[in-house]
Order: sequence, then structure tokens, then C-alpha cells
Amino acid sequence: MIVRSLRMSLRFILPLALVLGLFAYIVVPLLDNITLRWYVRDLDSRAELLAGTLRPSLTEYLPAQDATRIKELFQGATRDERLIAIGFCDNAGHLVYQSLEYPASIGCWSTPSTGGLYKSLAQLPQGQVHISETPVMQDASQLGRLVLVQDMSFVERRNTDTKRFIFAFLAVLAVLISLMTVFVAHLSWRGWLSAVKDILRGELLSKKNLAVTADAAAAPAAAPAPPPEMQPLIGDLRELLQEYHLERQGDNGWSSDWTPDKLRALLEADLAGDQVLVVSNREPYIHTKTEQGVAVQRPASGLVTAVEAVMRACSGTWIAHGAGSADRETVDKFDHVPVPPDNPSYTLRRVWLTEEEEQGYYYGFANEGMWPLCHIAHVRPVFRSSDWDQYVKVNRRFADAVIAEAKTDNPVVLVQDYHFALLPRMVREALPKATIITFWHIPWPNSESFGICPWREEILDGLLGSTILGFHTPFHRKNFLETVDRYLETRIEPEASTISYGGEMTQVEDYPISIAWPEDNPAQPDVAACRAQIRGELGVAADHLLGIGVDRLDYTKGIVERFQAVERMLEQQPGMVGNFTFVQIAAPSRASLDEYQSFDARVRKMVERINRRFGSGNYVPILLKAEHHGQDDLQRYFRASEVCMVTSLHDGMNLVAKEFIAARDDELGVLVLSQFTGAARELHEALIINPYHIEQGADALYRALVMPPVEQRERMKSMRARVKHFNVYRWAGRMLLDAARLRQRDKVMTKIDAHSRIKRRKGI
Repeated sequence: MIVRSLRMSLRFILPLALVLGLFAYIVVPLLDNITLRWYVRDLDSRAELLAGTLRPSLTEYLPAQDATRIKELFQGATRDERLIAIGFCDNAGHLVYQSLEYPASIGCWSTPSTGGLYKSLAQLPQGQVHISETPVMQDASQLGRLVLVQDMSFVERRNTDTKRFIFAFLAVLAVLISLMTVFVAHLSWRGWLSAVKDILRGELLSKKNLAVTADAAAAPAAAPAPPPEMQPLIGDLRELLQEYHLERQGDNGWSSDWTPDKLRALLEADLAGDQVLVVSNREPYIHTKTEQGVAVQRPASGLVTAVEAVMRACSGTWIAHGAGSADRETVDKFDHVPVPPDNPSYTLRRVWLTEEEEQGYYYGFANEGMWPLCHIAHVRPVFRSSDWDQYVKVNRRFADAVIAEAKTDNPVVLVQDYHFALLPRMVREALPKATIITFWHIPWPNSESFGICPWREEILDGLLGSTILGFHTPFHRKNFLETVDRYLETRIEPEASTISYGGEMTQVEDYPISIAWPEDNPAQPDVAACRAQIRGELGVAADHLLGIGVDRLDYTKGIVERFQAVERMLEQQPGMVGNFTFVQIAAPSRASLDEYQSFDARVRKMVERINRRFGSGNYVPILLKAEHHGQDDLQRYFRASEVCMVTSLHDGMNLVAKEFIAARDDELGVLVLSQFTGAARELHEALIINPYHIEQGADALYRALVMPPVEQRERMKSMRARVKHFNVYRWAGRMLLDAARLRQRDKVMTKIDAHSRIKRRKGI
């Protein structure tokens, strides 16, 4: 028996060794050629960058024939470890200036009359080098050519290391595959089936063991052919493992841009065009009665800004609380209204609440309890049993609306924010096949702080009804995992970021939210026009400096600390008095709550005091606009201002920062950003401050106002590129891709269970 097993194993191992050897023989030379081309392209890019850096100085020194400065410039540049030498040739092909290490054998080696960038590889005594020659232009005339000689010895060293790694990898791979094949060949059919289940449920979800899992899944293919009825299952399993591996090893979305069309294609391809249902407290469009008739408003909300763009792309139904004075008049008999009003692309389903329900669920439990609990803003949370009862009741009301709107038993439900912590579990009980994606838009506190909530277990149980639970930052995600570990009996896989609870698994991830990158709009006024319009409306001079802040009138937004920083800046820089105005747009929020009324009064009192101190005549240093402003108005203020201040004391993301960046297509303007926002973890080129440190905020504000345009452009250009790539469609796409992967996993598990039951019935 042992001899037979060894003979069977050798039948596989020997051909495998031969194939791997042949593979190495073919691939290694090809890899050398490919890597050489990569390195040459890298050196070409470095040469262009170096030439661009030196060109401004050369155009200044060459007309003056300042040889000393030119040589100093060349010697300073050759301190780069890969740059051997620099030379400058005139238009006649004569070497005029060169660094000390410039090889005499190179000279001026290209044809000077053809123009363009020359590049070549050459062998010198010190080894192989890369030579590039680029023209130096001043206005329309060519002053000469800049020759850069770069060292390429590092290429050979890296290629040697790569070959060693490949041979070692192939050897280890051959041993592992051989051992695994021998092992699998001795397993019974039932044992193999059990191993596959273990892989799917355990190792597959571990990033650390992902490569091992993929190999284990591939190994059964080398075993004796399975029965025909198992072929579809094996195909599904391999496809799932490959998709999971590629997703986890991906480049986080930089490889391609996310667009509405791509999001729609994702729904059609990976989620089979499933129905999308969004649940949020705040509705994306509010109908109100005015003297002129019914008016439509969009609320000041980062949630609405982000999710509304996704719904326009995906269609579906948005379920929200109807709170507008004309909301009931504009819906049909099913409480539906198509939106947006000008170009309907999805349906808004309104849910009606009584005054008592709204007071207990929204103003009470959600905003006097959960909001201050999750925000470190030094306001004590208040919890009442009556508020909790209304919170449960309203969550049930919205869950019933989701169930009623669902056209199938497996819709995709996007649950938004802390208002609906119980809803995922309620929907899961009625629609067990639904894909429920819950996104928590505010911070999640540490486990000890969350323990203040009297109904902490019920909140956690409700959220774990989700298929996927998302947070803005890894820190908030980690806090949630630790909270669950402390208060519930669960199995947590920290590396995979999954929680198994009550026989179900929830994927917990961080998905930084963003905005929809604005499309080119010829009708939109340019920055110069916006500057003139806003300054005309404010009655200030054309060169008057402006700062802008856009927030709800909320104690977590750091508005008081922001005004203190403005006051301190005016104290330290008296030249700014009369020449700078800070415009604070503060939409009223939750005005019926005592904390918000007190905060409103405090803000207004502070503005009056600062304006009395530094104002004169028509000039005021702080202009408070405590009223709702539409997106068009906000865009004009963003484009007209020199600086935008976002000084939240604790925030999930704060999309105002990204809206300001998207509005600045002139690549000017400076963002002053609190370190306690989720955006600060992405927008590193902003001036990051601690909003509690008033002098630091004042210094950053002044630095922003006097920052040179060159530095502004460098910072803004980098931030704009990031916000454009990491847009709201990517945010939604990542969650939907994860949802599609989990749905595929469940599909495979269902097939495995079905085959297992069939085998048991047949007595196999």
C-alpha cells in the first residue's frame, strides 16, 4: 500500500518538477527584460523631473554665463545617489558646462537639430548608465541641451535578488503542492468535503492564511477526478477563492475611476440588478409651504450629500421620515414621490411620525443620548426609558416600510446612521436572505464609554443583524470590535474583521465616505466671478480676504473654538483687522433641545463681542449666517474664499472639507482641518490643527491667508487628485463588492450543504 502511494505520488511530483523547471527557464529571462524596461521608464521619469527642476535656474544663469553658479547647481544635484553627472551642451553640440564626475567619453552624443528627449543605455568603466538629453528652452528659443547620466548598477543587484526569490519560491511551492497532493489523495470523499467547509468558514477569511487557502483550494484538482455532480461545486469554489484573493490583494481603487456608470454596472454584474433600498432619518428632498407655493429644499447634511449621489446612480427607493410642511401633499397614495424633482431617477418613500414619536426617537434617544455618547464633545448623554420605547417603535415602523417596499426576498438594504441601530435585526428576521449594509456615519466610542448606554446589548444585537457594518476610520471599527467583545458572547476574527453571532456572520470594515466629484458645468461662474459676486454682496473691497466655515449649528463642530482662533489671529496680526472677514454659514439644527438653544445663544454672543472689539463702521470680522444655504450658494462661497476652516471637535468624516477641495478648480485656497475629523486621515496636505489649541488655530489661519500661491497649488492639487479618485461611488462600490463576495460565499455554502445532505440520504 505504501509503495503504491509513493508510486502515485511520484507520477505527479516528477512532472510537476519538470514543469516548474521549464517555467523557470522561460520566465526568468523574460522577467529580466521586463524589469529592465520598468527601470528604464523609471529613470526616464526621474530624468524629466530633474530636468524640470533645474530648468528655471539654468534659464537664469545661462544668459549671464555664470559658470560658478551653474557648476554649483550641477554639483548640488549630483548628490543624489543615482545621478552620476550632469552636463550642458550648446546648440552647436559643444559641451559647455559639466559636473566634476562627467565622463569625457559621453560628450554631446545626440543630434542637436532634431529636438525632443533622447535616452540611451551605455557601458562605462563604472558600469552601465542611463543617459538622457533634454532641451532647455527660454520663451520660444532653445538655449541648449541638458545631459543627465544616471547609475544603473542597482538594476543588476535587484534582478539577482529577484531571481533568488523566484527559485526559492518555486522550490517551496513545489514541495508544498506535492505534500498537499499526497495528503489529499489519502482523504476520503467525506473528509475532503469537511475540509472545504473548514476552509470557507475559517482560513479563507484570514488575510494571513489567504495564500495557503488558495493553494488548498487548487490542490483537489490534481486528485482523481471527482464525480460529475461535484464539478459545478468545484468551479464555484475556485471562482470564489480567486475573487476573494484578488479583492484582498487589490490596490484599493487607484487602478480605475469610479463613476455612476461603473456603479450601475456593478449592480447588474455582481448583484444581478437587485433592488436597492436606502433607509435614513433625513430625507434628501423636503417639500415646504411658502407664500409663493410649494418649495423644494435639500437639507444641510453630509449623509444626504453622499448617499443621494449613489441613489441617482443606482435608482431604487429611499425610505425616510417625511418632516416637511408640504410633504404629505406631494406624495401618492403609497407615500411615494419621484426625485430629484427636475430629473427623477429614484423614488422617495416617506414614513410619518407623530410628534410624540419624533420627540422620543429623534430628539430624545438619538440626539440627547446616542449623539453626545458617540462624540467626545463634553456634553453628557441623557437616556430615558420613554425615549427608548419610541426608538424601538420607530425602528419597527421603518423596518416594516423596508419589508413592504422589498420586491424580492433578497434586496440590498443600505441602512444609514445611528437612528436605526435596531432596524438591521428587524429586517433580517423578516428577510433572512437580504443583504443589509449598515453605515455608521458618526464616531464609535471606546467600549467603556459605550457602556454608559443602558440598552447597549440591544443596540449591538440590532447592528449585528447586518451583513456588512461600515465605519469611517479603522479606529472607529476597532472600537466597535472591542465593544462587541466586551458586552456580547461572540466569536471575533480580528484579522478578517468579522463577528460571528447567533449563527450569523457580520463583516465589519472601514469605508471612508466621500463626495461625488462635480462634473464640468459651463454655466457655473468661474472663481474670479465668484470672488467679485461674494465681495459685492458683502460690501467689501475686491482684495478683501475671506474665510469660510460651513456647519450645522452643533456643539460638536468646534464653531466656538474657530471664532476664538479668529479672535486670537486678529490680536496677533493687527494688519488683518479691516482686511479679513470670516463668514460662518451655520444651518439651524435641533433647535428644540436645550443644549442646542444654549449653544446658539453662546455662539451669537461671542460673535457680537468679537465684532464690537475689532469691527468699525461697516466692517465686521465675523459674519454669522445662521440660515439654510443651497449648494449653489455654498459653491460660490467656497470658490470666493482664501481659506476654509473645518474645526470639528469629533467627527465621523466631515464632507465640507472635500466639498471645498472639489470646488477649487483653480487649485488655490487653503484648508485648515481638525485632527479629530475622519477627513484628516486622508487630506494630509491640509493644515492639520488641534481645535482646542487656540493659538495653533490662529497661527494656521494666518499662515493660510499669507501662503504663497505656489504652495497652495501643490497642496490643493494633491488633495483634489485624492478626492476625485476616492469618490462616493468608490465608497458605495467597495461596500457592494464586499456584499457581492459574501453573497457568493453563501451561495457556495448552500451548494455544499445541499450536496452533503444528498450524500447522507444515499448513505455515502
